Amino acid sequence: MTTPIIPTIKRNVLLNPGPATTTDTVKMAQVVPDICPREKEFAGLMKGLRSDLLRVAHAPADQFTAVLFCGSGTINIDICINSLLPEGKKILVVNNGAYNSRAVEVCQMYHLPYIDLKSSVFERPNLADIERTLNENPDVAVVYCCHHETGTGVLNPIREIGAMAHRHGAIFISDTTSTLGMIPFDMVEDNVDFCMASAQKGLMAMSGLSFIIGRKDIIEASKHYPTRSYYCNLYMQYDYFERTGEMHFTPPVQTIYATIQALKEYFAEGEEAKFARHRRVYEAIRRGVARLGLETVIDPAIESGLVVSVKYPDDPHFSFERVHDYCYERGFTIYPGKISTTNTFRLCALGTIDVQDIEDFFVVFEQALRS
Repeated sequence: MTTPIIPTIKRNVLLNPGPATTTDTVKMAQVVPDICPREKEFAGLMKGLRSDLLRVAHAPADQFTAVLFCGSGTINIDICINSLLPEGKKILVVNNGAYNSRAVEVCQMYHLPYIDLKSSVFERPNLADIERTLNENPDVAVVYCCHHETGTGVLNPIREIGAMAHRHGAIFISDTTSTLGMIPFDMVEDNVDFCMASAQKGLMAMSGLSFIIGRKDIIEASKHYPTRSYYCNLYMQYDYFERTGEMHFTPPVQTIYATIQALKEYFAEGEEAKFARHRRVYEAIRRGVARLGLETVIDPAIESGLVVSVKYPDDPHFSFERVHDYCYERGFTIYPGKISTTNTFRLCALGTIDVQDIEDFFVVFEQALRS
């Protein structure tokens, strides 16, 4: 038998907030014989994938399910918001950054009644303000808050927010796209009814596959809620999976193969070991930033340990684009910030990278600044 030739693939270190650096084995998992996604064999693969995703989120299979969708992470925000708000009720968006603001924009596009509880992008939300808002608005049925505001690196107190929502008879939705599989998370202990993520971040797979993990009883109840979208309807996709084992519409076949391989590697590395690796990468980023005398904008005490927002150097000659291009040509990607009032760029601890990658990056980054 001829041994297959594995091509040499240039390795780039992505310090952007996703997609993340992947292994060659995940990349090559996409190279498979063509298959019709309506075959029973492929439905079986998706069934196993959905089950594994529940393990990642520590979601009991008797209460929760994983529903797959084709699209970027934003499709999850759209689906959860338009599918899970009952008639005549409001959604409360706890908003301290760009990704919570995206949820507000979804509410606006669907003309849904909502409360935009805005607070500083540099701080965690004030729990007393949330409690007061819920007391004053008994018609709030859904509370929404992003777990990790990736635009800044702030980690929000979702466990406390979820508990508040439940005390007031509301469900709690959290966007965990930039935390799931990278820092500790538990659907039950964190009081989350619905979380969401995409394959290209914490799972270190490829873009194009997103998923929502949520309570089956609420999804089934949502069958009777107003239908606001055809493609982006959570109950319809869930029901189709339950009846056929398939996505209602064409799935991202190759991305699913890559995600299955990424999950094998996730469980082989081990959850605690993976969390520890992301943490030491973050700490190496912090050390490198401090060594160069650069200033960060978020208090480390409230950071996720996954993103560091760095202020532009106070130098009229600094050009983010030129520094980015210098690093990019040498295999390292940095990413602009999402703070409208402050010029920042972000360095992220996602993907299959480790401390040596960060040390190598700072050698190149310092050369970029000097040149």
